[in-house]
Amino acid sequence: MSLRTVLFDAGNTLISLDYPRLAAAVGGATGVSLTADGLAATAGDAALALERGDGTDRERASRYLELLFELAGVPRSRMELVRETLLQLHQERHLFGAMDPGTPAALTRLRQAGLRLAVVSNSDGRAEEALAAVGILEQFEFVIDSQLVGIEKPDPRIFRIALERMGLEPAEGLYVGDIYEVDVIGARRAGLDVILMDPLGHHAGRDVRTARNVAQAAELVLLQERQVST
Repeated sequence: MSLRTVLFDAGNTLISLDYPRLAAAVGGATGVSLTADGLAATAGDAALALERGDGTDRERASRYLELLFELAGVPRSRMELVRETLLQLHQERHLFGAMDPGTPAALTRLRQAGLRLAVVSNSDGRAEEALAAVGILEQFEFVIDSQLVGIEKPDPRIFRIALERMGLEPAEGLYVGDIYEVDVIGARRAGLDVILMDPLGHHAGRDVRTARNVAQAAELVLLQERQVST
C-alpha cells in the first residue's frame, strides 16, 4: 500500500521556540546572561531528559522549558520567575513562534507529490494559531490538537482520529515528530511509519529514521515514494 499522507507534530518539528525572544525576556527577568544560540544548544539534552519522565503533556512541556533554562545556567532558585515570565510571554504570543526557512518549500513539495498533509500535536488548544502565525496553516487539511480532542500522544487514538478523518489506513500514513517516547512509540502503536526529528544527532543508531529538519524529512519521504514506484 503506497503512502498517501504525512502527519506532522507541531512544536519542535514544524515550528520552534522563539529563542531570541525567550532569551531576552527571561534573561532580563532573572539577571542571567542568556543568548538565543545558548538556549537552542540545550534543546537536545532537555528533550532527552524529558523522554525519561512521565505525566501529562502540560507537565512534560513545563519540565522541558525549565530544563532549557536550567541547562543554560539559570539557577533552580529562579525557576518560579522563569515560569511567570514564560506564562506572560505565551499569553502575549505563542512561545513557538519561529520556523526553519526551508519548511514551507518542503511542505509544498510533499503536496505537489500528491501527499495529503495534516498536523497531530500535543498542544494547549492554540496549535492552529501558532501555525497560522508563521504562515503555514494553509498547507494542512486540518490540525488535531490534544487539548481540543481530549487525547494526548502517545495514545494511538489521537493518530487514528486523523486517519479516520482522511478515510485512510495506517499503512498509508507516516508521522514526523521529535520525541521518541511520545511520537515514535505513539505513532507505531497506531500502525504508522515514523521519521524522528533529530537536528543534533542525539538519536543516531536508534531503530527509526531521523531527519535534521522538515526539508530532510521531506527528502526521505519522496525518496521512499520513488523507490516504491520503480
